[in-house]
Amino acid sequence: MIATIPGKNDKVHRLVTAHIDTLGAMVKEIKADGRLRLTKIGGSRWAHVEGEYCKIFTTDDNTYTGTILMHQTSVHVYKDASTAERNQDNMEVRLDARVTDADDVRKLGISVGDFVAFDPRVEILPSGFIKSRHLDDKASAGILLYLLQEMQENNVQLPFTTHFLFSNYEEIGFGGNSNVAPEVVEYLAVDMGAIGDGQTTDEYTVSICAMDSSGPYNAKLRQHLVELAKEHDIGYKVDIYPFYASDASAALRSGHDIVHGLIGPGIDASHAFERTHVDSVVNTAKLVYFYLLSDLS
Repeated sequence: MIATIPGKNDKVHRLVTAHIDTLGAMVKEIKADGRLRLTKIGGSRWAHVEGEYCKIFTTDDNTYTGTILMHQTSVHVYKDASTAERNQDNMEVRLDARVTDADDVRKLGISVGDFVAFDPRVEILPSGFIKSRHLDDKASAGILLYLLQEMQENNVQLPFTTHFLFSNYEEIGFGGNSNVAPEVVEYLAVDMGAIGDGQTTDEYTVSICAMDSSGPYNAKLRQHLVELAKEHDIGYKVDIYPFYASDASAALRSGHDIVHGLIGPGIDASHAFERTHVDSVVNTAKLVYFYLLSDLS
């Protein structure tokens, strides 16, 4: 989905994006005992979804619930319950339906290729912490929706025509690399900042990415973002994400001649039990807002 906001200058455009696709799975096999074997969509780890509640969406628009478990979960039955490898062969979905074999499952309308979603388990705490799966990248999608509402309600005119792209293929690699208008000269991905050993990113500031696994982001745009953060007293960190790529890098790989950048709120435990803080969300929203009102880098 693309929302285009006309600006004072319609000859050169900007594009900002956040992705709305999330990690998940697909039914790979209906097992003889009525359990489901899965294949992953995106870069989650089996250990991070063990014990998670899920929903299965059938092609005839029915929804069933279940739990993702190790086949060898019961410690009273399986000697290797704690040591068996968490992999595609051992993980399965226990359906919340009265099924005893594969035919019972098929009668429900469940089939190979049905999508499986993980329960996000959202909690917004009085302390300001936000806990949920899929903050990558629902947090930034929420930021862009908020800014669109604010600009509409307050009649904010942008200096450049700006496209807001909500992409839905980022987690599988090719991201927002299409529908980029030829007038776009700057492309800012609003995604997430990766937290961990050796990282500067935290849960309270906006993370400005200097480089990820796809290579460096545009140095002039990065410095422009840093200067905006300093000018407007926005808490920020500059960081490098070692195992990461974004919509902006996907657009560059596909041949678009753009200046590209990447920022986002700091997300702890990415692709697993994610958490951020409202301060990081606010700092990210402020930086995107002042970027949209600024001159080109």
